[in-house]
Amino acid sequence: MALGLAVLALAGPVHASIRWATLEAIHHLENPRNLSRPGAAGELGAYQFRSATWRMHTKLPFQHAVNREASDVVAVKHYDWLKRGLEKAGMPATPYNIALAWNGGLSAVLAGRAPSIAHDYASRAANLAAVYEGNLSRQLAMAR
Repeated sequence: MALGLAVLALAGPVHASIRWATLEAIHHLENPRNLSRPGAAGELGAYQFRSATWRMHTKLPFQHAVNREASDVVAVKHYDWLKRGLEKAGMPATPYNIALAWNGGLSAVLAGRAPSIAHDYASRAANLAAVYEGNLSRQLAMAR
């Protein structure tokens, strides 16, 4: 839940909770144990960023992707970039569509050509995000 407080501070509570839940789901699917070794295609960090994606959102060296705080900041920026791209194309920025674009690429999603494996990933991410968002909503209600 490291990302939770930072995300809630940066956006309105409803959007922030959806964003937090989606990013937490992506983290769970990509690298739930925060391993520092690279993925099969050289991905790094909690969200298994590729170097090109990392460079889109920060000037920090790619090796910093293994730092959870740095990775969280870039994840929020990437989420927001995907959200803007989806909305500009008239697509809803649902957890499913965000995860689909995260895994399959924004241009593939916008062209309707995301691979089936990306759709499977997006389904799993959306299901997890719904659970995480429900848990967060209950925790916030109990804190009031």
